[in-house]
Amino acid sequence: MSQGRTLVVIGSKARRVRRGSGREPRRAAGGGMEAVAEPGNLAGVRNIILVLSGKGGVGKSTISTELALALRHQGKKVGILDVDLCGPSIPHMLRAQGKAVHQCDSGWVPVFVDQEQSISLMSVGFLLENPDEAVVWRGPKKHALIKQFVSDVAWGELDYLVVDTPPGTSDEHMATVEALRPYRPLGALVVTTPQECTNVFSKGGGEELAQLAGVPFLGSVPLDPQLTRSLEEGGDFIQEFPKSPAYSALTSIAQKVLHRMPALLS
Repeated sequence: MSQGRTLVVIGSKARRVRRGSGREPRRAAGGGMEAVAEPGNLAGVRNIILVLSGKGGVGKSTISTELALALRHQGKKVGILDVDLCGPSIPHMLRAQGKAVHQCDSGWVPVFVDQEQSISLMSVGFLLENPDEAVVWRGPKKHALIKQFVSDVAWGELDYLVVDTPPGTSDEHMATVEALRPYRPLGALVVTTPQECTNVFSKGGGEELAQLAGVPFLGSVPLDPQLTRSLEEGGDFIQEFPKSPAYSALTSIAQKVLHRMPALLS
């Protein structure tokens, strides 16, 4: 297995909801009825995937972006919800920074990042006057914005919604998971680096974590300067560098998300 970032899948089976249909309450432990959210603006979203990490700087937003691009190249319509409130980097990675978010009757209209409108993006970066400045968010404001992002973005019809969560196990991370829980995400990708102590090029940590947790190991993405440059320039790495080892790793992960995750989590 190549050295680099590793991905581990955790999560639960998605509950598919037909557009325009409501959800019946389900019975909770003890005989009571547990409320399940109405689909609303997520009614046309077939699958929701969370991308998580235990800490910052491991490539979570990189994987979110490249997974969306890989799924788009498989003919899927993809949305990205960037709720990394303190470091919204995906608009830059997709060359969408500075674009305006408009309102419609259903809420916010996401930004389309390609002419075919096959990838749409909503990010807190679009709401900041200067995205390069550090922003300090108080807890209630963060939670309210996360809930608004989940409920008030008019995604339309999507095959996949990739949710780039804040790093770590912070309160906004938990708020994101709780806000999305009623919509039954398909699962989650955990992005980690495999080092032990100070050896940043060790490997095997992701496989071991997956084995201990009893979840699928999707693969590792080797460090590649071409990938870094593509992200910095807002390019489409999947299209531009098909001979890169990182391309093979990313497309393999996308194929497993498409074909293996639903079966493994059913």
